[in-house]
Amino acid sequence: MLQAQIYIDKDEVFGSHPLYEYIMGFLLRHKIAGATAFRGHIGFGVHHHLKRPDNWFSFDEPPMLITFIDEEEKVRNVLKALRREVSSGFIVVNQVEKI
Repeated sequence: MLQAQIYIDKDEVFGSHPLYEYIMGFLLRHKIAGATAFRGHIGFGVHHHLKRPDNWFSFDEPPMLITFIDEEEKVRNVLKALRREVSSGFIVVNQVEKI
C-alpha cells in the first residue's frame, strides 16, 4: 500500500472551485480507497514565513493536507493523472502497511 500526501494552500482554486475540493473529487472519480483533507492551524513553506490564518487580521492562507491510500500502482497512476491537470502543491509518498 502507498500513502500520498498533498500539501496546498486552502485558498488555492482550480477553475471556480477550491483546489482541495477539486482534488478530493478527482480521487473519488478515480475510486481511491480512502482520502482525508486536513486544514492546518499554522505552517510554513519554501519561503520560511509562518502562516497563522487564525490570528486576528491575518491574510495568511491556511495550509491544507490531503492524504490518501491505495495500492501502490493505483496511487502512482492517479498522481500522474493529477499532475497533468494540477501543477501546484507538494506531494510526498510513503509505503504503509495495512494491519
